[in-house]
Order: sequence, then structure tokens, then C-alpha cells
Amino acid sequence: MFPSSPMVDDIPPEQHALVPSFVGGGGKRIHPLPYADSNLPVQPRSMDPSKDIGSYGYGSVAWKERMESWKQKQERLHQARNDGGKDWNGDGDDADLPLYDTRNSMDEARQPLSRKVPIPSSLINPYRMIIVIRLVIVCLFFHYRVMHPVHDAFVLWLISVICEIWFAMSWILDQFPKWFPIERETYLDRLTLRFDKEGQPSQLAPVDFFVSTVDPAKEPPLVTANTILSILAVDYPVDKLSCYVSDDGAAMLTFEGLSETSEFAKKWVPFCKKYSIEPRAPEWYFQQKIDYLKDKVVPNFVRDRRAMKREYEEFKIRINALVAKAQKVPEEGWTMQDGTPWPGNNVRDHPGMIQVFLGQSGGLDVEGNELPRLVYVSREKRPGYNHHKKAGAMNALVRVSAVLTNAPYMLNLDCDHYVNNSKAVKEAMCFMMDPLVGKKVCYVQFPQRFDSIDRHDRYANKNVVFFDINMKGLDGIQGPIYVGTGCVFRRQALYGYDAPKTKKPPSRTCNCWPKCQ
Repeated sequence: MFPSSPMVDDIPPEQHALVPSFVGGGGKRIHPLPYADSNLPVQPRSMDPSKDIGSYGYGSVAWKERMESWKQKQERLHQARNDGGKDWNGDGDDADLPLYDTRNSMDEARQPLSRKVPIPSSLINPYRMIIVIRLVIVCLFFHYRVMHPVHDAFVLWLISVICEIWFAMSWILDQFPKWFPIERETYLDRLTLRFDKEGQPSQLAPVDFFVSTVDPAKEPPLVTANTILSILAVDYPVDKLSCYVSDDGAAMLTFEGLSETSEFAKKWVPFCKKYSIEPRAPEWYFQQKIDYLKDKVVPNFVRDRRAMKREYEEFKIRINALVAKAQKVPEEGWTMQDGTPWPGNNVRDHPGMIQVFLGQSGGLDVEGNELPRLVYVSREKRPGYNHHKKAGAMNALVRVSAVLTNAPYMLNLDCDHYVNNSKAVKEAMCFMMDPLVGKKVCYVQFPQRFDSIDRHDRYANKNVVFFDINMKGLDGIQGPIYVGTGCVFRRQALYGYDAPKTKKPPSRTCNCWPKCQ
């Protein structure tokens, strides 16, 4: 008996019977029967398993053969995916397998690129209980303080109570961001399926990096060089990436150091991408006290690493030589290689300077690949004008980048903050380019982490409370604050466009009639 077939009572119990069903919805026949009268009942017959159920495969050899064939197809499909699809031709019986895999990929690509991960209740609820208990104790304390004034020193008592109430209010306001902390999770695989498929032009949005520096005496050029090298080596399409360095001190040392950095980047960037090393700032990469051979299976890695470390030591010597040379400023000021005076000899009165070092016309790396664009910018300064320090430098970079690249997203860094995660830009794009919530995101703020911190962090240099508690709590309410560095901005948001206005339905008065417009 089948679920859609009628019951038959005249079949011996020792035999099975097959009753074909030709009745559709509403009791109408959907197939013609070989009877002149369609009202005649359907005649059951004895079932032959080799004929009737063989086509379904249940309990027959055909089922086993079909199952083995399906397993072989899945193995060939998996092998074809691992080989990058080079040997896949899509002919014969396997022609529908790539379509099956493509459908799964399309379903995965339609999923959101990020999600909110709430803090487990087992962690946050005890903290909330402590806050409530403290709040009750504070209320009882103030009840006692107000109901028992000190008459002998009433003015001092009143001042002390006002101060205590003020501190209590500030404590309560400080608890609001910590009440609903959240974490966020990104899906880089979905971002790749949607915008960066292998073998196709990348659809990821361009990004402009902004690095600001002022005085090379206080901000060592070697530190700035490591920041720039970590930016140029991020895991992002090179034609979508640009780095703008703002020299607010118009120092020739910064300019020459940037020139040396661009030459070393031609060797460092392909090395990072070839072996997927982390972090991609050479100073901190070579200082790591870890097993750098872990997960490295390429035989030439040790040889190339030693050669790259030697190249970096020579690069440091050249940078230090420039620093030593800059200690003795000539009386007539600095001159460039062609003999013309350096325009930034007068720091407070000089024209604007722009120099493109790398990019489409800036040379290739040692493997013949293009590098991200690297641009030196020193904004114009005239006496008598307020230049607004770092804010003015950022505004100048926004205007210059709008002319050269005009990327829809911008990421600003201080010269002493390097990128410790090569996929950080893609992590930000999971929020910015999300089709559901991306247009509502103004900026993405990354936390700051510091190296060379003592084991117990006695001076709180890791900012654990601020970045891992307060910022996540603010994100749970509405959004974190901008901390001045490590932030990806949407250019349209900085340009001051008004938010789109949604039309509200006409409100009704108390008599339920729409208001006159």
C-alpha cells in the first residue's frame, strides 16, 4: 500500500499488491485508464519486486549501483573543486554536478555577511545582578544621607550630598553601555563568493588608507615605514587599494624615507602574499618568538625568509643613515637631487606637494605584479591661517584622494599603528558591503592592541576595559565612538549628505480623521 493509493481488501495476506493511483485532487482522474468505462474500479495485481520496486531502488541491486554512482560523482566534484576547476569539462553524466555546486554557492552568497553574537547569559546576568544590588545599596545610602542631615555643618553636608549624588549619577550613566554588550562575527567566505570570485574581476569596493605624520624626530621613520608596509601587503586586490601619507611637517626625511620604503615594498609585499605571513609589518614579524615554520610546507620558505630578513636589515641601515643625515640641517636648507631647494624648508609657509611612488605607473614588484598606489602628500601652509592640525591633514587627504582615486571607503591610521590582520579590510567590507545593513553603516571602528606589554598589564596599556567592554556595550546600544585611528569611514557620510527621509503615514487626530496637509 502507498499513501496515495486506495486500500484493497481482497488480496491474500501472504502477498503484496500494487495499486496504481490515477486520482488527483478533487477525485478527478489525471491519467486515462485502459477501460472503456472510467467508473470501473481499478483492478489490483500481485507485485513483482524485480519489476515494480526496482525503479525505486529499494531492496534491489539498482539502488546499490545508483548509490555507488552518486558517491563517485561527489568524489569527482570534490576533486574538481580542489583543483580549481581546471580539469572539469562538464560532459556526460556529470554535467549537472557543477550546477549543483553552483546552486549551493549561490545560496551561500545570498546569506548576510555578518551577524550579531550576544554575550552568553551565564556571563552577563551575574554582572547585571551585581549592578542592581549596588544600585539598591546606593539608593539606601542616599536615603540615609538625606534623612539624617548634619545641622552643625549644614552647608558642608549639603555640598557633600550634592557631590555624592553627582558621582552616583555618573556611575549610573557609565553602567548603561555595559548592560547590553554584543560581539560581531563576519563571514569572509560569503564575501568572497559574492564579490571576489576566483578567475573573475574583483567586485570589492576600493579603499583609501590615510596615514598621518608630523615630526620625524618624534615619530621615527622606521616605525612609519612598518605601518606603510603592513598596509601595502594587506590581503586585498591591489587595484582597489591606495595609501596616502600626510606629512604635516613637510620634512625631506619623511619624503626620502617613503622613497626607500617603496623600493623595499617591491620585495616585501610578494614575500608576504606568497607565504601568508602574519603580521605583515617586518619589524614585528621578525621579532616574534614563535615557531615560524608552523603550517609552512613550501621547501623554499626558510631560504626566502633568511634572504628577506637580510634585505630588511639593509633597509633599516639605509633608513637610519637618512635619520643621521637629517640631524645636521644645512644653513641654506635642504636641496633635492636635481639641485632645487626643498619646498618644505619653511614648515609654516610652503606650497602643497604630492608625489606618487607606487601604482600602475610606479613600477612592479620582483615577481612582475602591480603594487597598491602609494602617495606622499604635504598640504599647503601659509602664515595667519589655522590649519587645525590632524583634522586639517585628514581633510586635505580626503580632497586629494577624491581627485586621484575617489574610493568610497577610507581607513585612517596613525603612523605608529600597523595592521596586524591582513584580512582586516575584508572584515570591514563585510559590514560596509552587506546588502541588508551596509547602507546604514557610517563607519567601522577596529580596537587597538599594543605590543611589548608586561605580563600583568599593570598600566592597563591594552585598554581591555575600554575596547572589550565599553565599546562592545556601546555597540549594543547604537554604535561605538570614533577613537581617532583604525576606523573605516564611508566617504559619502563624511561629505555631509543628509540621511534619506522616509515618508510617514498621515497621523490621525482624536476624532480619527487625517490632519489637513
